[in-house]
Amino acid sequence: MTTPLVEMDGDEMTRILWRIIKDELLLPFIDLKTEYYDLGLKHRDETNDQVTIDSANATKKYKVAVKCATITPNAARMPEYNLHEMWKSPNGTIRSMLDGTVFRAPIVVKGIDPTVKCWKAPITVARHAYGDVYKNTEMRIPKAGTVSLVYKSADGTIEESQIVHEFKGPGVCQGQHNLDDSITSFARSCFEYAIDTKQDLWFSTKDTISKKYDHRFKDIFADLYENEYKEKFEKLGLEYFYTLIDDAVARIMKSKGGFIWALKNYDGDVMSDMISSAFGSLAMMTSVLVSPHGYYEYEAAHGTVQRHYYKHLAGEETSTNSVATIFAWTGALRKRAELDGNAELSAFADKLEKATLETIESGEMTKDLALITTIENPTVLNSKDFILAIKKNLKKMM
Repeated sequence: MTTPLVEMDGDEMTRILWRIIKDELLLPFIDLKTEYYDLGLKHRDETNDQVTIDSANATKKYKVAVKCATITPNAARMPEYNLHEMWKSPNGTIRSMLDGTVFRAPIVVKGIDPTVKCWKAPITVARHAYGDVYKNTEMRIPKAGTVSLVYKSADGTIEESQIVHEFKGPGVCQGQHNLDDSITSFARSCFEYAIDTKQDLWFSTKDTISKKYDHRFKDIFADLYENEYKEKFEKLGLEYFYTLIDDAVARIMKSKGGFIWALKNYDGDVMSDMISSAFGSLAMMTSVLVSPHGYYEYEAAHGTVQRHYYKHLAGEETSTNSVATIFAWTGALRKRAELDGNAELSAFADKLEKATLETIESGEMTKDLALITTIENPTVLNSKDFILAIKKNLKKMM
């Protein structure tokens, strides 16, 4: 390697797997160069979360990052980690700084069959990583009264007000927002990723009900496609398809897969978990943040595997699935190789992925996969032994 990757370390069980993956599957085989940032919760607290900001800025510099799963603290984590503050999600901070869209796709392997029998190829979920319910303002309504939505322009020339609801008694109210710039970046990332991966692009909202909010998404996607991407899509034989989200769900359940499904923030959050579970396991799903500015950040789609971490601390054996974390590394290495013109590094990433899948297909796997595999009499391996089994297969390919 000539240009380093930005390496973002994380928390709990995935942090332990991170070190084993580096020691066993990467450092013995490649000249790995990284610019390291410790995004473990303790270090984020020690730096007042500056390390998260620094890692995002480094990603802007080097273009490619690989990230371990991290804790977003809740009230219970405050005394556990003796935190000074309930820090924001590092993923949210990084996504905001990079202006990126999250693309998540299941890792398909023989012996782990999708629950939906007609699915033959991965369905990639593109999630808009800004706004909606994740940046909402909520209000508990204590008694009868009126809630209004008010807009005042900064220069004072426009003022509009609409009644949200006239409450006759207690209730709740929520306000959401989004930005044209963010929606446009989301759409552009989706179109570019579709071209890059040679996949059709579907987009769905509920614009028949949300005639301004959701319709704005629909219009921005349509305008960008017509003005910038239609000719490129047609040249590659690709399709851009818009439909209502309920119709999209019905179509997807009868599809063969093999396309990108672009969704608003909340929809993407929910549907990516549905897709991953239906394909087999959340531990078998890749995740990449793609920015229209040319930044890429790869990670596993799952969290820090807290339950297994506590078992590990108690000295108990764990059988944690490391596939998605391995594929975060291979995705980042392949993108680094592409940007640097490093064919040898790209070939290594391919071999590591192949070795990982062949290990599972040979019947050696972690417990979560053994419970759902169609392979007879699988061998259940613990967390480290599974990685060592992959290393054995990788050595044969090198």
